[in-house]
Amino acid sequence: MFKKLLLAVATLVATMGFAFAQVDVNKADQTALDGIKGIGPKTSKVIIDERTKGGAFKDWPDFEKRVKGVGKKNAAKLSQAGLTVNGQALADAPAAAPMAKTPMAKAPAKTASPMAAPAAASAKAGASGAASASAPK
Repeated sequence: MFKKLLLAVATLVATMGFAFAQVDVNKADQTALDGIKGIGPKTSKVIIDERTKGGAFKDWPDFEKRVKGVGKKNAAKLSQAGLTVNGQALADAPAAAPMAKTPMAKAPAKTASPMAAPAAASAKAGASGAASASAPK
């Protein structure tokens, strides 16, 4: 049972690594392009056909110009999802969206427990008593 759980966790971790990997449009095959959010089989085929016909994409503007259906907004989304052109993300694309903040319950204010007061008082008394006992008379 433990081995199965360990295998499941290892598989999950490996899959997460692929989800965040950068994919260069000039080097990727159809499967890798399909892995980018926003690119399906049709778009990946168009990208590969255009790359075969016209050569490697020089930069993002070249990519946007040659691939039908990819404009500035779509290019920004694709870049944010991990697509690169010659290893470069789109310069003016927004950074990856931060994780949504979920409202967290506030921790209760620290209050002294009923047992803390007598313990604190006896500690003070013990400290003052020890100090007076060791002081010369």
